[in-house]
Amino acid sequence: MSTETTASVSTHILDTSVGRPAEGVAVGLAARSGRDAEWQALGGSATDADGRCKDLPALPEGTTHVRLDFAVEAYFEKKQADAQQDAPANRDSGSVGAFFPEVAITFAVVPGEHFHVPLLLNPFGYSVYRGS
Repeated sequence: MSTETTASVSTHILDTSVGRPAEGVAVGLAARSGRDAEWQALGGSATDADGRCKDLPALPEGTTHVRLDFAVEAYFEKKQADAQQDAPANRDSGSVGAFFPEVAITFAVVPGEHFHVPLLLNPFGYSVYRGS
């Protein structure tokens, strides 16, 4: 929750290859207080059945930049393993689980505002935007 002296952040992930939320993706949160400051890891969460992280840590006062780190490789590996159970003929197709094993999104924040940053994801690409 943002206050007059802090910003707040939320995110969710939509797997555009299936048109569904991406469940179980680990998301790390880091912050810094200035362009030249060191990143401070704040903790993380994992996406729920709706692809949302509802319990990301609060940002410290003075935060100017935020980084969300999405560990998507394990999500795609699990998705691929589940698909192979259902369709054994595809088991040895040699396809890569995820071309981008991690997605790191860095953005600027200002105190008093909430920043919702959705990730649109598929095995070979991603897109982000500032949501509401």
